[in-house]
Amino acid sequence: MGIFRDPVYVLGILCLLVILSIYAGRTRVGKKLGAALIVIVLAAILANLGWIPSASDSIPLYDGIFTYLAPISIFYLLLGVNLTSIKKAGAPMIVLFLLGSLATTLGVLAAWYVLSPERLFGTDGDTLAGMLTGTYTGGSVNFNAIALEYDFQKKGMFYAGTIAVDNVVTTLWIIVTLSIPALMRRFWKDKKLGVQESQVENEEKDSLSMHSLMWLAFLGIAAYFISEGVSIIFPKIPSILTISTIGIALAQIPFVSRLGGSHTLGLYLIYLFLAVIGAYCDLSAVVELQEVGITIFLFASLSVLIHGLLTVFVGGCIYRDWDMIAIVSQANIGGGTTAIALAETFHRNELILPAILVGTLGNALGTYLGFLVVYLL
Repeated sequence: MGIFRDPVYVLGILCLLVILSIYAGRTRVGKKLGAALIVIVLAAILANLGWIPSASDSIPLYDGIFTYLAPISIFYLLLGVNLTSIKKAGAPMIVLFLLGSLATTLGVLAAWYVLSPERLFGTDGDTLAGMLTGTYTGGSVNFNAIALEYDFQKKGMFYAGTIAVDNVVTTLWIIVTLSIPALMRRFWKDKKLGVQESQVENEEKDSLSMHSLMWLAFLGIAAYFISEGVSIIFPKIPSILTISTIGIALAQIPFVSRLGGSHTLGLYLIYLFLAVIGAYCDLSAVVELQEVGITIFLFASLSVLIHGLLTVFVGGCIYRDWDMIAIVSQANIGGGTTAIALAETFHRNELILPAILVGTLGNALGTYLGFLVVYLL
């Protein structure tokens, strides 16, 4: 095992990237980019230089961060949820998400007729279009559900190449959605929906003491254990919904709500998760596939771009809350966890729970829309 694949080395580098991103995010230029965007870009650069593993050379540490740290980070962030503020944000988020899902479907169909990928892929192109529709509505569950139905996973490098392209496009779209609010406000002033909490006040009450740390560590691990147990007994209930429900319920208990540091701890784990997302942006894997990889990349990129243009334009006409529109678009393309990262970056804590809910809604819709696209093509 080379040093660049040593899990201790890689974890140390990821932690260092978080430190650098936090400090860089406090500079005059960094404030415009945000620590979340910076950590993604830095990790992507190191992965493509070969200094940390990329998606095509993944290590168990990355799976561990996706499997354990991501859901526990969501749990910690939900311990500070304000249920009153959610009421005003919930309905618009659902409406925007449904519009975004429709925009994804239209984007895939439009990209199909512009690029005509069936000339290179034949009938596999239909399946590819359905898989991209599924994953850019819900996530990898929908992606693989459609792949399994048509035995696409047996296509070897074609299947692996599609996954590589999906990772790259998803990472690039996180960068785009992080930039959407600042960019759009230059041309079209928005109005934020919901109730925004004071960032200064949140920071003051979020100091992490030993008392808080020992309780938060126990509660996070216990909540994850229970959520996994529930998913085994009731497979149709996503574990993320269970751990989210536990977090919201505990947040209403005065003893738990007074524990400081849950937001800080959750945000730190989110940054580690985003660093791994950046590492998964493996450009060399796409280039190695040559024409096939480039075609899949163009097809996926054009689909997502059309989704973004439609979502921003229609969403702007209806609600004009650029933070919310960016978060919803990310929930479509990247899933609930990356959408939560955006909500944190934009200091929109009242959108954390709606982001989780629309992400789950995407999992429910994605497979159906994916099969619909395959049928239409």
